[in-house]
Amino acid sequence: MTTRDKYTDVPAPFSWEVPSAGDARFTWEYDEGRARLLSLYQKGKDKQWDAQLRVDWTQDVDPMNPIGLPDEFHPLFGSPMWDSADEAHRAQMRQHFQGWQFSQFLHGEQGAMVCAAKIVEVVPDLDAKFYAATQTMDEARHVEAFSRFLQEKVGLVYPINKHLTSLLEDTLHDSRWDMPYLGMQVLIEGLALAAFGVLRDMAAPGSLAKQVLAYVMQDEARHVAFGRISLKDYYSQLTEAERGEREEFVVDACYLMRDRFRGEEVFETLDMDVEACSEWVNTSPLMIQFRSHLFSRIVPIVKDIGLWGDKVQTAFRDMGVHDMGGFDIESMMKADEDQAEELDKAHAEMAERALEVDQVIAAGAS
Repeated sequence: MTTRDKYTDVPAPFSWEVPSAGDARFTWEYDEGRARLLSLYQKGKDKQWDAQLRVDWTQDVDPMNPIGLPDEFHPLFGSPMWDSADEAHRAQMRQHFQGWQFSQFLHGEQGAMVCAAKIVEVVPDLDAKFYAATQTMDEARHVEAFSRFLQEKVGLVYPINKHLTSLLEDTLHDSRWDMPYLGMQVLIEGLALAAFGVLRDMAAPGSLAKQVLAYVMQDEARHVAFGRISLKDYYSQLTEAERGEREEFVVDACYLMRDRFRGEEVFETLDMDVEACSEWVNTSPLMIQFRSHLFSRIVPIVKDIGLWGDKVQTAFRDMGVHDMGGFDIESMMKADEDQAEELDKAHAEMAERALEVDQVIAAGAS
């Protein structure tokens, strides 16, 4: 059975060809590099993992609540549409919205894989090419993990969201070598990291979804650091006009991403009143808080790399996220990495206890 059989609405055409601009850049300097990037490259090599082995795919998953979220976290919870639905319809709403979220993660990770490969091609420095090569492998693993989760455990896949499509097109069409960094490493990856974190923390303890999200986030924390290091060095050398162009891109992209998590496609698929559902999602305190939280990584990073002009700050005030510029991004990234290590440790302890029980049972039987 192919993915085509799992789509709620089969994309037409089934593949997407995006014209990509920018020169392929070679460098003949093989000896020198920035210590921070080379250290990140080494970390990227050390932290490679196998999605088939590190994740326990034997776990049972309820396809009607695959992430294991409480009902209070559903975007329509408390609405007339939710209150009037019977349990069978609510189960559908859970499955489809969570499937839609993971589908957008899946498509975003493929976009990240393509953009990371493009960074290898267009970036001028070898140390950055080295790290981007490790990231390309990371993103392939993420695509593998999200795809398997959706196909085997959820049973449905949604097409790519129009807002994500638009942002990927803008990122790939631009010929400037720094734009895949800014569009993908800082904006798309930064938002994904925050979204992953919300779902990871809300998911049922020990669940398969929690594993996938925690392990993917461990990689993403490195990827965002890669973008910060490279762009902070480069943007300090730009003219005011050049920085202004990047800031305008940030503003447009952030509005696109804010609108990306409304889920109109789910309401359409389930034959619900799209306008009424969208209005509820737009005004729901929970969803307003969720959408603002999505910028918890982006805002401090944008400030850190030097794109903190009036236009950006005005947009962030309009979105209600300006104060996030003071967040400690280093501690957040470290916490994201540490959670994956703690999960591995817990799994190792559980496996050790299971082995001890098996040994006791075997000894008793003999």
